[in-house]
Amino acid sequence: MNTTPGGVRYESVESDYLEKRRLRKSAGWVLLWALGVGAVISGDYFGWNFGLAVGGFWGLAAATLVMAVMYVCMVFTIAELSAALPHAGGFFSFTRNALGPSGGYVCGLTDAIEYVLTPAVIVVGIGGYMNKLVFGSAEAAPPGAAFIWWLLAYAIFVGINILGVELTLRIGLVITALAAAVLIVFFVGAVGTGEFRVDKLFNIKAAPGHSARGLPFGAYGVFAALPYAIWFFLAIEQLPLAAEESHDAVRDMPKALILGIFTLLILSLLTLVLNSGVGGGAAAIGRSEAPLADAFQAVFPAGATSRVLTLVALTGLVASFHTIIYAYGRVLFALSRAGYIPRWISLTGARQTPYLALVLGAVIGFLCAGLIEFTKDVDGKNSLVGAALLNMAVFGAVISYFLVMVSFIRLRRNRPDLHRPYRSPLGVPGAALGAALALVALAATFMVPDYRPAVTGVAAFLAAGIVYFLAYSRHRLVAHAPEEENALIAEAEQELAHR
Repeated sequence: MNTTPGGVRYESVESDYLEKRRLRKSAGWVLLWALGVGAVISGDYFGWNFGLAVGGFWGLAAATLVMAVMYVCMVFTIAELSAALPHAGGFFSFTRNALGPSGGYVCGLTDAIEYVLTPAVIVVGIGGYMNKLVFGSAEAAPPGAAFIWWLLAYAIFVGINILGVELTLRIGLVITALAAAVLIVFFVGAVGTGEFRVDKLFNIKAAPGHSARGLPFGAYGVFAALPYAIWFFLAIEQLPLAAEESHDAVRDMPKALILGIFTLLILSLLTLVLNSGVGGGAAAIGRSEAPLADAFQAVFPAGATSRVLTLVALTGLVASFHTIIYAYGRVLFALSRAGYIPRWISLTGARQTPYLALVLGAVIGFLCAGLIEFTKDVDGKNSLVGAALLNMAVFGAVISYFLVMVSFIRLRRNRPDLHRPYRSPLGVPGAALGAALALVALAATFMVPDYRPAVTGVAAFLAAGIVYFLAYSRHRLVAHAPEEENALIAEAEQELAHR
């Protein structure tokens, strides 16, 4: 056992340790693009719309613009880092190299929070769409119906992820393409049928002293809408987790990231405007658990056509659900392989997929969705399970965004000789701007009083995880894990250079 100056210790492991934790290379840039866009595209189907209720149309539009800037800054940042440090840990790998084991662990843990909770948000949306499809509305569904949909969704897509990465990525490509096509059908239909009307964007009742056609809740509404605007882009950052399963991560990862974020920028603009302006308008869409399904029913004739399109609309949620299950499996795998969390979680088995990590994340996500559902107020005030979970996921995400952009700046300064096959055109100023906006978004997760208990719960979990690291796992790390090995070599070289 060796102790480093950073206060962590590395244990010796069996000779076949890494052999039992191998991943299979299966992805080119097209599959990576689909993985990134597919992870996010559910945000155009569900989640973003809750921002209308707290910010109004212009409030959410302003919040979306601000968060778009943050994500563009971050995507260029991680495009450079993913080409320089192509490991399965993604953000954990970047921050471990820049901020040491403690910083890497905190970022990895917040990533795990984001990726485990995000499918829980999406599965609530899947339940809402299924209730609308089968029973006509969520209110008409029998008690417990949502839990059945959640269980089925997890069982099917965790199973696919366990069967193999190539199957996972190819199914992801098909579902993502179909999900994008569904959105395009809606965009064309909303404009072509004349159902979209500008006045419906502004039918939310304004607070005293404010205008319904301006910012109905003032500047506060813009701030409160930030977590929901993030839902248009959340999880594009999971792409670096596929580095060890990419045929050529150095070339393909930056290409997929940049094409992915610009695809999402276009889809978010069209969704925000057109979905808010149909049916019951922003007032109704802002409270809907199936906003695109409601929009389809408004745009297309009632009956078989709208029901089929509602069914097809599920593809957006399924695409993200499927691909983010992949993401939490990889981040838990990487943390476990390096010894930060129990090592048994990273076993991959004959199919070279982290099956134990996939199952563990599903159990935690399902329990989180169920816990909030069972503890909602009698008057239904907190009945929007997805909105509460969304804030929890965003809370974990924006902490990791801040840490990774700080890491970018630190690596640019401390390791200027690090081989960077791709360099961000925004450089250090772009990363600094993105980090500042991430802190603003973090503060915004506390703005809606109804969801503060959920966010506080995640903060408590993060604190407990840090205690676990300090008291236990920092004494049992694995030096041979790729993320650790790369960082340790760099630290040794720097130490020699300073002598």
